[in-house]
Amino acid sequence: MVPGVSHSPNKMLQFRIFSYADAHRYRLGVNYEGLPVDASRNKANTYHRDGSMRFDGNYGGAVNYEPNSFEGPTEVSRFKEPPLTISGDADRSNHREGNDDYTQAGDLYRLMPADERGRLHKAIAGTMADVPKEAVERQLGHFDKADPAYAKGVRKELKGKK
Repeated sequence: MVPGVSHSPNKMLQFRIFSYADAHRYRLGVNYEGLPVDASRNKANTYHRDGSMRFDGNYGGAVNYEPNSFEGPTEVSRFKEPPLTISGDADRSNHREGNDDYTQAGDLYRLMPADERGRLHKAIAGTMADVPKEAVERQLGHFDKADPAYAKGVRKELKGKK
């Protein structure tokens, strides 16, 4: 990270911190940052040692932890994460409150020509044929909230499947 800049407190953005590096580690191994194409242009200490694809001196006998008594790495305060100022309570919230999960789906359904709606009903009913009745009814409730004709069409196709 750039000194003085920290990761976003947004949980979705925080996930990216892990996912990109995890993909590299999975494909190439822990030493992926040592490959010339992935190497930092400036000297960077990763403290990764051993493992597959090690093609340098592996830091010799140097320690790779902090604190230490062997003139190894030390914490640099200018890279410390800046404080996050928050006013009020920081708590979990119900992400479903105030969401409209059905208007867009209903609008799309109403845009479809009649033959396309029929194919949609048939395709959905075909995949729901072996689904437990309770789950089917719950899903039909979602279709009904998007557009009553949507649920009606799928229900009609389901009855034809039995």
